[in-house]
Amino acid sequence: MPQITVDHSRFVPLDREAFARDLHTAVVEIAAAKPEACKTQFRVSEVTAFGYEDPGEHGHAVVHVTLGLLAGRTEETKARLTEAVLELLKKHVEDDSSAVLHASAEVRDLDASYRKFER
Repeated sequence: MPQITVDHSRFVPLDREAFARDLHTAVVEIAAAKPEACKTQFRVSEVTAFGYEDPGEHGHAVVHVTLGLLAGRTEETKARLTEAVLELLKKHVEDDSSAVLHASAEVRDLDASYRKFER
């Protein structure tokens, strides 16, 4: 915990390393997570469709960040963290004006069945 996933269009100019570093710092400060518990996966989508447009066009780019936290955070904490994620995306996605960026984020509670192991 936390389990963080960043799904994004392949052509989004995102500085992933810097974004992850700053995101982990925000999760620790806002949601009281332990730094060593922060894990982020980036999943690049080869095709991103928007509305009725041809998916091959680069007119729109999508970034969605999902943060799964153990239950117990207040709705206010989750909202603060979501806003922080959006601000970090503004900072770490280069504005090359070649596409309209659609950025979103959500914080959700991990299900009670969540388990993990480390080797």
